[in-house]
Amino acid sequence: MFCKYYHIIKLIKKYFSLPLLLLSLLISTADVLFAQKTNNIDTLSMSLPQAEKRFLDSNFLLLAGHYNVDAQQALIEQAKVWDNPTLNLDKVIAAHGQFWPTGKNPDGTYNGQYFIQVQQLIKTAGKRGKLINMATSNAKLSELQLQDVIRNLRYQLRTNYYNILQQIEQKKIYESQQIQLKKLLTGMEAQLNAGNIAQKDYLRIQALQISLDQDMTELNKQMEDNQNDFKTILQIRENVFVKPAENFNKMAPISNIVSNEILFDTGKIHNPYFQLQQIQTLYQQQNLSYQKSLRVPDVTIGPNFDKNSNFAPNYVGLGISVPLPVLNTNKGNIKSAEYSVKQQQAFTSNAETELKNNISNAYNKLLLTLKQNNSIQKEFYEKYQLMYDHVLQSYQQKQINLLEFLDFFNDYTDSQVRHLQQQLNLQLSKEELNYQTGIDILK
Repeated sequence: MFCKYYHIIKLIKKYFSLPLLLLSLLISTADVLFAQKTNNIDTLSMSLPQAEKRFLDSNFLLLAGHYNVDAQQALIEQAKVWDNPTLNLDKVIAAHGQFWPTGKNPDGTYNGQYFIQVQQLIKTAGKRGKLINMATSNAKLSELQLQDVIRNLRYQLRTNYYNILQQIEQKKIYESQQIQLKKLLTGMEAQLNAGNIAQKDYLRIQALQISLDQDMTELNKQMEDNQNDFKTILQIRENVFVKPAENFNKMAPISNIVSNEILFDTGKIHNPYFQLQQIQTLYQQQNLSYQKSLRVPDVTIGPNFDKNSNFAPNYVGLGISVPLPVLNTNKGNIKSAEYSVKQQQAFTSNAETELKNNISNAYNKLLLTLKQNNSIQKEFYEKYQLMYDHVLQSYQQKQINLLEFLDFFNDYTDSQVRHLQQQLNLQLSKEELNYQTGIDILK
């Protein structure tokens, strides 16, 4: 190795000083260390509460939703503000052959004219209060939209979390099986070379190993997809692998499941999507009331002062302006608002039916999953693990043939994967019920 770089070092010494050489070596070493660190993927262990806290603190979609809520709250304050008064000024600039006549006439009167008027728009029929109510409903809609975004992202977060947990456990099963097959193949290769076993038996075990490797590759791809979604929700940009800190076996059992009717009543109160439909109905009703109020004309009122352009030299008057509702009585907008109310009422009724069916569906699936996860099955999987160890030992001692071993090996792998899937389904069923009700009714 030294000889390989000897000539390069001589050239460096010839053209560069020793300090510069040392600096170059230090920089090169730092680059190598940085590259190694960049290529290595660190593991970040995170519990579900920790993940949810980071999600609530750093997700950009939630930040945008909070800004929208603040914007709608500001519009409530804007709706409460009165319209600005209007100032009208009018002054003569040319009259009787004179430009900009000012001063006094020979008789002492003022030569010139000007007019001043201040007007204030007064909304009638409670329009201002109706606009405040509509702005308040809009702000409530933005809050519920944010809650619905949180609900959907939290459900996605938990789904990814439990999927990653299941995939890590499944990967452990595959890795354990790969170790056993590798040991078995090593021993069989020696027996094959000695002529004690047929090549077809060795190839069948090798095919089993290749199949297991392919399953492992597909599992790693799925895990990458879940990691990508999970880290996006958490706004993690580092090259890390987020590992769930929990374990299926250590999770608290699901209990205190209330009736379907109570769940439905809870969903009507806490499900943001259903509440959105209700507030939308209220908003459309408020809009209809506002459109009807527009039939009543607003009044513009204000004092005015006129100098030298009336029967009195200094005229003070009061002006009132009212549009006559003759040609436009806002019938089209009122009719449109009435149809919008009916449309939204239909949406709300459909949302209520959808909510009831979704909660009932999630409730029934949870009961079925709980029924499947019983103590008898737990005992079965424990015994099955012990039997697997015995079968592996029996095959190595040639007490069972290859076909019996292959059948049991495949069945055991499938049963372990199914067991993990069953544990995953239990957690996903719980989260689906929480998602539909809009609250963590099951911990």
